Amino acid sequence: MYASTTQSPVLLLGAAHVVDLEEPLRRALSGRTLDGVAIELDAERAASLFGGGPARGSAGAPLFARLWAHVQRRLGAEIGGGEPGAEMQVAARLARERSLPLFLIDDPIRTTLLELVRRMPFKERVALVVGAAVALFVPARVVEREMDRYAESPQEFTDELRRVSPTVAHVLLDERNEHMAERLAALRARGYGRMAVVVGDAHVEGLRAALGRRGVPTEAIPFRQLRGTTAPSTSPS
Repeated sequence: MYASTTQSPVLLLGAAHVVDLEEPLRRALSGRTLDGVAIELDAERAASLFGGGPARGSAGAPLFARLWAHVQRRLGAEIGGGEPGAEMQVAARLARERSLPLFLIDDPIRTTLLELVRRMPFKERVALVVGAAVALFVPARVVEREMDRYAESPQEFTDELRRVSPTVAHVLLDERNEHMAERLAALRARGYGRMAVVVGDAHVEGLRAALGRRGVPTEAIPFRQLRGTTAPSTSPS
């Protein structure tokens, strides 16, 4: 279909970190020729998740990050059918089964969180901690309902995040999207054109735009489609 691997679009797959997506991911990638798989992890988180190295735990993380990690573990057990990061483990297994290289394309999470705290106004810090604390007690059924609403209109939720906490949106979404796009473009220049990239769904459109600015064509299967594994949408370079 494409003259070379470097003309092939990058496939972006949007995941929810507390939902078991093993079967949808396998269906989406079944029969697809790939040069590699990339995931939204850094080396430290990968070592912790895959058990291939020492995990430093959450002792040095900001309070809101420790609270959200606890929320994710609870929701993963109650509604997701798996632990947080299960979709990244599936992507890693698929790469291993097909003898494909696995690339870690995210920024170091500790550096990112420390930078976020440094740049965040006091009002945003308080709102983030309060939001995480409240989430500890939100019933799983309410979260499931909100996830369904998000799947129907993800841009609405992203816009709300930008309104309530612009610093969080800029540091955790925009800047990371640019950095991940830069790493994917570098991999593409090395010949890894036919890539499957598993990221949190909130990153899909921003990462797609960042790749487009670098002349990299993309296909995308956002979370709402991945659950049904419909055909990906394609953008030109």
